[in-house]
Amino acid sequence: MLNNIGLPGLLLIAVVVLVLFGRGKISSLMGEVGKGITAFKKGVKDGTQEIEDASATDVTPETPAANDKDKV
Repeated sequence: MLNNIGLPGLLLIAVVVLVLFGRGKISSLMGEVGKGITAFKKGVKDGTQEIEDASATDVTPETPAANDKDKV
């Protein structure tokens, strides 16, 4: 059904959406979508950085019990 939507069909849909919602509402909606994408990318970058930092500092420290055995 949707396989045969061509350029004229997409233009018709765009015009209908523009008439129904108005230019101001659509532009504010696109602005919110852009902010959401930016926030998502920042979250992914921060999460990746956090994982890299955790794996870089994943050195097992000596336990106090191991130090006590050396002293005896």
